[in-house]
Amino acid sequence: MLKIDIKNELAQKAELVNEKIDFLLAHWTGIPKRLADAIKYVLVAPGKRIRAAIVLLTCELVCGEVNDDALTAAAAIEMVHTYSLVHDDLPAMDDDDFRRGRPSCHKAFDEATAILAGDALLTMAFEIISKDIRTPEKSVEMAQILAMAAGPSGMIAGQMYDMQAENTKQDAQMLELIHINKTAKMFQASVCLGAAAGSANETQKKSLRQFGMNLGLAFQIADDILDIVSDTVTLGKTAGKDAQQGKSTYPALYGLEESRKKAEKMVQAGIESLDAFGDKAGILKSLAFEIIDRTK
Repeated sequence: MLKIDIKNELAQKAELVNEKIDFLLAHWTGIPKRLADAIKYVLVAPGKRIRAAIVLLTCELVCGEVNDDALTAAAAIEMVHTYSLVHDDLPAMDDDDFRRGRPSCHKAFDEATAILAGDALLTMAFEIISKDIRTPEKSVEMAQILAMAAGPSGMIAGQMYDMQAENTKQDAQMLELIHINKTAKMFQASVCLGAAAGSANETQKKSLRQFGMNLGLAFQIADDILDIVSDTVTLGKTAGKDAQQGKSTYPALYGLEESRKKAEKMVQAGIESLDAFGDKAGILKSLAFEIIDRTK
């Protein structure tokens, strides 16, 4: 089997997403300058673009190419993800002064501007899905995928559970509820958006949904581990915050070694769900391993 350079593939996909975002921002009119500056500050900050890359890689798997719908969806999910980081860093939430290696939005600007920038990014995501996707049917499908993953029974629910669980006794059921909603559902949405862009059939969509959920859980477990074993410079955000804030995490409940085993188990389950795609799914399988082996 041909060896896949997953780091290079991710870099190429990130560049495509960056070009799309630059184009969108350059042609967006009517935004007050300070708000536009804040939006650009957080959206073009150096990030991994993993969720956006997954959209493109999944579309490529299904239909053989990265099409315009996939690029639009990739930009949209990056907007939603970035909005979540801006709000997550606010003093009322996780209160973090650094993100992606530089001051958080509320530190670079102010709290009110950060809140509005996050609000803007969330609505901008749905604006481009509503007007730039090629068919109304696909536009509605993508909007529903993103809304359900990011909404009050998805990512926002996960954030609520996360806050409620701070400084409480570690509980396996609550931990899984937090991780599924806060992180895994957005990874699943990335895969589903790519599947929709590539016009996947129902059997393919089912397999990809399973992959996305397991991938997201593995990613979050790896993130929990990195918060302990890495440093602020490498992570681009404050290391050790989970323990300081009494967060519910896999290492806190199971320890580092058992957490690593659980992440590997999630990756293996995700990979098995891609069997129907055969060797064509090699790049997504490589991505799954890269997610738990990453250093930031």
